[in-house]
Amino acid sequence: AQVLVIGGGPSGSYAAAALAREGHDVVVLEAATFPRYHIGESLIPSVRHHLRFIDAEEKILAHGFAHKPGAAIKFNQYKKEGYTDFVALGHDNASWNVVRSEFDEILLDHAASCGARVFQSTKVTSISFAPASGASDLGRPTSATWIHSPPDDSAPCEGLCTGTIEFDYLIDASGRAGIMSTKYLKNRRFNESLKNVAMWGYWADTGIYAKGSSAEGAPWFEALTDESGWAWFIPLHNGTTSVGVVMNKDALSKHSRSRSTLGSPSPSPSSPTFGSFLWSGTPLTTRYLTALDLAPGVRKLVGRNGPIDSTTDRDETVRTASDYSYSAGTYGGEGWRVIGDAGAFIDPFFSSGVHLAMTSGLAAAVSISASIRGDCTEAEAAEWHSQRVAVSYTRFLIVVLSAYKQIRAQNMDVLSDVGEDNFDKAFAFIRPVIQGNADLGPRLSELEVQQALDFCTDLFSPTTPAQHAAVRARLESLRVHEAVDPGGRGVAPGMSPTVGDAALDVDAPVLAPAQLDEILRRVHPRTGRAGAGSFLREDAEEETRRVLSKINARRVIHRDHTGVHSLEEEALGGMAARLERGRLGLVRVGGERGAGVRVDEGEGEGV
Repeated sequence: AQVLVIGGGPSGSYAAAALAREGHDVVVLEAATFPRYHIGESLIPSVRHHLRFIDAEEKILAHGFAHKPGAAIKFNQYKKEGYTDFVALGHDNASWNVVRSEFDEILLDHAASCGARVFQSTKVTSISFAPASGASDLGRPTSATWIHSPPDDSAPCEGLCTGTIEFDYLIDASGRAGIMSTKYLKNRRFNESLKNVAMWGYWADTGIYAKGSSAEGAPWFEALTDESGWAWFIPLHNGTTSVGVVMNKDALSKHSRSRSTLGSPSPSPSSPTFGSFLWSGTPLTTRYLTALDLAPGVRKLVGRNGPIDSTTDRDETVRTASDYSYSAGTYGGEGWRVIGDAGAFIDPFFSSGVHLAMTSGLAAAVSISASIRGDCTEAEAAEWHSQRVAVSYTRFLIVVLSAYKQIRAQNMDVLSDVGEDNFDKAFAFIRPVIQGNADLGPRLSELEVQQALDFCTDLFSPTTPAQHAAVRARLESLRVHEAVDPGGRGVAPGMSPTVGDAALDVDAPVLAPAQLDEILRRVHPRTGRAGAGSFLREDAEEETRRVLSKINARRVIHRDHTGVHSLEEEALGGMAARLERGRLGLVRVGGERGAGVRVDEGEGEGV
């Protein structure tokens, strides 16, 4: 084969489809037999853009997965939840909650329909390399040994159960097993700040979030009341709802050792249904259900009579898995690329898993196609891929860490989890805003990372579509045709020519605190009068500040979040993607370019 892809999950299927559409000879070896179970059901809108690029969007639309109009997030039990509205720009910006066994099978079948040769129940056991050029170099991978294990209901293979396949390029999409990172490169690094454990199950006859409104059916995410983690409530198209809890591993161990909490049933469970499960369930079920009592919003949505669904394709009532976030030192080298969970995994709070899988899959396809076409050297192509994966991962990592800073209500020592080089590339455009007038020095510091977390915290500010509409109306009423520039120097470079555009355009440069303050001063001028009206003005001003700060924070990930063309808009190492069918590859550019996609007038594309 010209390209061997190990693994047929979303990252592997996507890379295979993109390369096969370019006419490259692609083989996919998948260890499992599809459909197979997988967690990670909530998708963000950028997935639609990725699917559209490989002509798979209509297949997903036709399948009838659950409509996801947005997402609700509640950090504080004493405040209203925030809602991120996906469809503010139109219905086709909505996403889906998917049953992954069905979603992943559609993608793998699509890769085959594009021309990739797909072999299921076939596990790669080892990889062979050409002689290395140096002590630290593995050498170029040249072949892989595989073993075929046919499903129980199929005929046994005769003399074809093992074999070797040769290839020119290797893409490791083997999921968390990560054969390249764990067996050969040995470069997987676990994130010390996000060592969590997840527990989840499937429920029937649950409630529906925001029934009767445009947000009906949106998933719900909620911080646990003891600040140890968060819970999810994700409705699916098959009539069940995925309900889970993510907890810090140390907190879970502490709870499990305490007979007064998760170690034994509560003497007064919050519902008869919960009570029956608590008293008769397994220790895992007991821990799971009692942990759900730390998420009152989820418990209310689950309801009193929502039994755990135990269908034939889910042989476990409650599932659990380690939820440790990790990354790798590099994601590409001579003749090989690592993509998806095989290289990096981030806590699923922001529902970024499939997005990062497809982004890295496309990056692998772009870089390999560029190498084959001679757009650049193989070393340059591999380095571009590695930087592309690392930068996207780092941006989402900072956003997720900012959410955990709110969940845990405390600072986290995260400098060791954020590589300086990756941080520089991912956040160069906001470092002046983060630093302000402080002289933080040339090297990345814990203070600067914490400031980045604080900046991104506004991304999860509890706002509503109505509040965004109200703020837009206030800004439009100004009709001030000059940029906001506290220094009085006229239009700031790169800034839109009106107050409203500068504040509401997520493609605009990140605004400094002084610029946001100036906008607030213009929108809400001080009259100096006291009285009942002053309280209303203060409420309106706080609403405007909260909405504008949220939009400003969204600019951090907007370039990654708006779909495939961010790979064209943002140059890394002097190169950017060329996303043309038949010419997929890399182009050299004059400098590092920022994102410049489209104006987002809604609330954004959060979880």
